[in-house]
Amino acid sequence: MTTEAPLLPRVAEGDSSAVAKCLDRYKNLVWSLVRRNCTDFQTAEDAVQDIFLKIWKNAGRFDAEIASETTFVAMIARRSLIDMSRKRSHTALGATELDQVSNPDMGVANRAELNDEAAKASAMLADFPSEQRDAIRMSVFEGLSHASIADAMKLPLGTVKTYIRRGMIELRNALFTKEEAFDPQMVKGEVQ
Repeated sequence: MTTEAPLLPRVAEGDSSAVAKCLDRYKNLVWSLVRRNCTDFQTAEDAVQDIFLKIWKNAGRFDAEIASETTFVAMIARRSLIDMSRKRSHTALGATELDQVSNPDMGVANRAELNDEAAKASAMLADFPSEQRDAIRMSVFEGLSHASIADAMKLPLGTVKTYIRRGMIELRNALFTKEEAFDPQMVKGEVQ
């Protein structure tokens, strides 16, 4: 998790150097979230591009008083991936595509929900035991592999995987409805 100054306020002001720095700072985070939810490389690349466009488009909505910049980025990525998963499942069934209900561009109510979820996730994560919290942050916020986390924390790989899996299940169950919590793509991503 980064302790550097937030970039999103500068992105919102149109600072092109901040856009490049934002991409560099959060590319591993976004890529790791996307790869857990996309089976093919081309879809993953398209999803990453879409997520960064949404991040930059919504940069002005970031509020450091509510959540960290990393949490804000992760929540936009998560919402985009849920939208993508829903769209894929409905398209596969031959249904017409649904409006992107959880798109952060949908207005004040949705922005409040995003900020509330980010604050709730941050508060819950803060209550986790320190080793579990650190493992989750390294996985989700920094995009590190389980093996890299195990090396960095000097813990067995199985312990790191257990910390992350149990913590993510707890966060998912607290943040999502039952329908959202049982997303086969998310479950598939957790066991990797």
